[in-house]
Amino acid sequence: MNNAVSIVLCVVVAISSVSFAGADQYTPKPKPLPKPMPTPTTSPATSPASAASSASAISDTEIPKVQMRRVWPKAKLIRPVQVVARPDRGDRLYVVEQAGRVIEIDSTDPENTGRVVLDIKEPVFDKFNEQGLLSLAFHPKFAENHFVYVWYTAKKAGNLPDREVLARFTAKDDGMIDPASQLVILEVPDPAWNHNGGTVLFGPDGYLYISTGDGGAGNDPWGNGQNTNSLLAAVLRIDVDHPAEGKPYGIPSDNPFVGKADSAPEIFAYGLRNVWRMSFDRKTGEIYAGDVGQNAWEEIDIVTKGGNYGWRPREGFHATQGVEDSSEADPRFIEPLVEYPHKDGVSVTGGYVYRGTAFPNLVGVYLYADYAVGTMWGLRAVGGKLTVPPVVVGGKSGFCPASFGEALDGSLFICGTTGGDGPGIIYQLSAQK
Repeated sequence: MNNAVSIVLCVVVAISSVSFAGADQYTPKPKPLPKPMPTPTTSPATSPASAASSASAISDTEIPKVQMRRVWPKAKLIRPVQVVARPDRGDRLYVVEQAGRVIEIDSTDPENTGRVVLDIKEPVFDKFNEQGLLSLAFHPKFAENHFVYVWYTAKKAGNLPDREVLARFTAKDDGMIDPASQLVILEVPDPAWNHNGGTVLFGPDGYLYISTGDGGAGNDPWGNGQNTNSLLAAVLRIDVDHPAEGKPYGIPSDNPFVGKADSAPEIFAYGLRNVWRMSFDRKTGEIYAGDVGQNAWEEIDIVTKGGNYGWRPREGFHATQGVEDSSEADPRFIEPLVEYPHKDGVSVTGGYVYRGTAFPNLVGVYLYADYAVGTMWGLRAVGGKLTVPPVVVGGKSGFCPASFGEALDGSLFICGTTGGDGPGIIYQLSAQK
C-alpha cells in the first residue's frame, strides 16, 4: 500500500507517505489504528500525460460496477494480507496472516472455519506496520515437490541486520506445511522497518519474481531507487530450480543486468519505491504492479524487463517533491500506466486483470484499490497502453483492502480488515450485469 503499506502495508500506507529528510531523523512508530474514511464518489484524475498518450486508443467498452460478497465469515482471520490458490486443488485457498500464520480454506464449504497449515511466528518480526509475513507462492510443480515460498521480515539474530527473507518450506501430503523444513533462499538487508515490498510469485516462465521496497524511511535517503547494485527498490527474478555459484538459486541468463559491472544480476526492473502487490495477467503475461507513493501520488505500473520506473527522481507522472535529484519526464524513466492523487487515497493495493468466465463484461478489466480509503477502481489496457481510463467500481467504507487474490478458475477475491486492526475479512468479487 502506498503510504500505509502497513498491512502489512495496510497500515503502512499512511505512515510511509510521511517525508523524511534522512535516516538520522527516522524513528519507527507502533501500529496505529487508521480511522475509516468514506469511499470517494469520484474517480481519481488521470494525469494529463497518460490522457494525452492514450487518447487515440480509448475504447467505448464500459467497465461494470463490482460487488463484494463476504465469504467464509466463520474463519477467524487476523490481519490477512494475501489469498493464494493452491495450484493442484481448485477447492483450496491459502490465506496469509501478517503475524506469521497461513490458513487453509476449503472454498467449497461456505461455513468453513479454516485450519492453520503453517505457523512461523517465531522467526517473523511484525512489530511495526509494514513488517511480518507478507507473501506466499506455490511452486508451479507443487503437486510433485510440495514446495512453498514465503517472504517475511525477520527477527534480529546475532549480528545479522534487519532483513527480508525469502524462504522455502515443504508441505506434507495432508497439506500441512512443515515449519522445520525451512530453507533460506535469499536475505536482503534493510536499513529501516518500512518499505519491505511484499510480493513473491512465479511467472509463466517458471522463474520466481520478488518485489522489494527501497529500504524505508522517506524519500529514499540511501539512494537505492537508482542503484542497480542494490536488491532494494526493485523487482527481482531468480531461478529456484537451478542453484548456481554456491547460492540456493540461479540467475536467468536473460536477466537485464547479467554480466554488467556494479549491478546485481537478480534485478529484473528497478526504480520502484515499494511495490505492494503485483500480478501477472494470465492471458498476456504482463506484470501489473501497484507502487506505493511518497507524499503526493499512487501509481500502477506495467513492469517490463530492464525497466527503470523513476523513483526517486519521479513520483507518478511528476517530479518528486523535496529531493535533490528531482526530475521532469525523462526517456530514462518509464512512466506509470495511471496514477491517482492523495486526495483520493494514500496507499495503493495492486490487483488483478479479471480472466474468469462468470462475468464476460469484466473480462480484461484490471482491478486495484486503496488500503486507506477502501475505494476500488477498474481500468482496461492493451499492450501496456491505457484503453479505458480508471473509474470507481466499488469499495466499502471502513474496509482496508490489503490484497486481491485469484482462484484457479479466474474468480477474484479481496482480503483485508475493518479499520486496519479489526476482524479479517475475505470478499468474493462479482460484476453487476
